[in-house]
Amino acid sequence: MRAHSRATGWAMVSPWAVAFALFGIYPFAFSFAASLTDYSPLRGSARFVGFDNYARALSDGAFWSALGNTAFFVLGTIPFTTTLALLLALAVQPAFRGRTLFRVGFFMPSVVSVVVLSLVFKGLYAPNGTLNAALRALGLPAPSWLLDPNTALPAIMAMDVWSASGYYMIIFLAGLEAIPRELYEAARLEGAGPRDVLLHITLPLLRPTLLFVLVVNTVRSLQIFAEVFVMTRGGPLHRTTTVVYALYEEAFYRFNLGYASAIAYLLFLLSLALAWAQMRLVGRPGGASA
Repeated sequence: MRAHSRATGWAMVSPWAVAFALFGIYPFAFSFAASLTDYSPLRGSARFVGFDNYARALSDGAFWSALGNTAFFVLGTIPFTTTLALLLALAVQPAFRGRTLFRVGFFMPSVVSVVVLSLVFKGLYAPNGTLNAALRALGLPAPSWLLDPNTALPAIMAMDVWSASGYYMIIFLAGLEAIPRELYEAARLEGAGPRDVLLHITLPLLRPTLLFVLVVNTVRSLQIFAEVFVMTRGGPLHRTTTVVYALYEEAFYRFNLGYASAIAYLLFLLSLALAWAQMRLVGRPGGASA
């Protein structure tokens, strides 16, 4: 019976295990092996080059430029997205008439396809689009948002903050609902005001939720691609070329799959390092055990 039970268990998990091996472990291992070669599908052969691809990336000005654009995107969106999401969660948590409607409205942009949102905002940012029409009506200058190197990336960042805040609002709401109500009642009996409750009860107990939001949002922002692909294709003057878009161009335009794989693993290591740092800084006092 024990053997039968074990066989039944393996049979139940085998579909997931096979799918994970084919679409998770195998691509991960193959891409790492490819990063150690000069593999290109045009040649059909691969020559082992060791860590030359990694050295090439670290000495490539284009890679550092893409990394700088990605860092600017991450640092310029995460504080605003996190703050806005937390404020929205605090605003829609109390019971009031129409609360569900507001929650759904704020969350809706996060369930719409990124490609669809990018196309909508591309039209919104057009020289003769709705945004510039409104600015002209107010007598304000109307820039060429996606055609100006100084405004192209900030325009994409503004769209990202608007579209992602609702998703993280839901996560913060879950964290707020998990805080025992008795703590708030006790604080009110002790004469604590709203500011004291927020600083000494709500925010400290939201630390695990905040950590989760920061890590997930950082990893997602480091992989920004679809918005750039749809709206600017890395332009103008490569000012919106991110690491993943540069990887895409190397892999599918120049067919340097070995070099592209090395870039992917450098981004992977950077994501791990940032996640570890956030766990150390934002996690529970005493280390990364949070």
